[in-house]
Amino acid sequence: MQATLYSGFRSGLVTSLPLILGYLPIAFSFGVAATRAGLTGPEAFALSLIIYAGAAQFLALALIAAGAPLAVAAFTLVAMNLRHVLYGPALLKRVGPGVRLRHAWAWAFGLTDEVFGAALGALARGRRFDEPFMFGLASGAYGAWLTGTVAGAYAGGGALQAYPAISAGLGFMLPALFLALLLSILTRSQVPVIAVAAAATVLVTLYGSATAGLLAGMITGAVTGLLRRAPDAR
Repeated sequence: MQATLYSGFRSGLVTSLPLILGYLPIAFSFGVAATRAGLTGPEAFALSLIIYAGAAQFLALALIAAGAPLAVAAFTLVAMNLRHVLYGPALLKRVGPGVRLRHAWAWAFGLTDEVFGAALGALARGRRFDEPFMFGLASGAYGAWLTGTVAGAYAGGGALQAYPAISAGLGFMLPALFLALLLSILTRSQVPVIAVAAAATVLVTLYGSATAGLLAGMITGAVTGLLRRAPDAR
């Protein structure tokens, strides 16, 4: 029988260390890209402070540089991040009844893909869920993202021009980090669901767009998971 690991704010911060190591260089790259796109340091920091979504922030820069209308940019970013709406309920369902909801709105803001994966991984290893742990986990990742953005914006738009290989590698760090977290909690029963979601994402991305592919994978994966659980519920 697996022992329960007690949680707390400090434990959440320790759990966030791998995310911090992954977020700092990516956020630095975003700060550099933002100044290269013509944003000021405070404007780049505001994007990270308010939006706080790595891929969506880089997309926001592309939309700004292309002169996209505000309504189009807003709709695109919202559609791209719809999956985050499901993270809080999915996490609470995994925890079970009795969890407090008083401050859920606050720590749910920090549920990025990687924070969500780290939280599920901690629960799978027997850690007890509590709000201080979630605040510690989310705060470490959020602080790293803001710090990296400020450092990149301060360094300026030409900071990575002399290192094209590093610049290209930074773009893969977030997906690699999330993949590592996913593999840490993967079980055999989840493989078909992930395979179906991945196939839907790839197909729709190839014949449509990345945003549509992301939504298709999210919806297809959720429906497949529900259908697989239905026989167990009867």
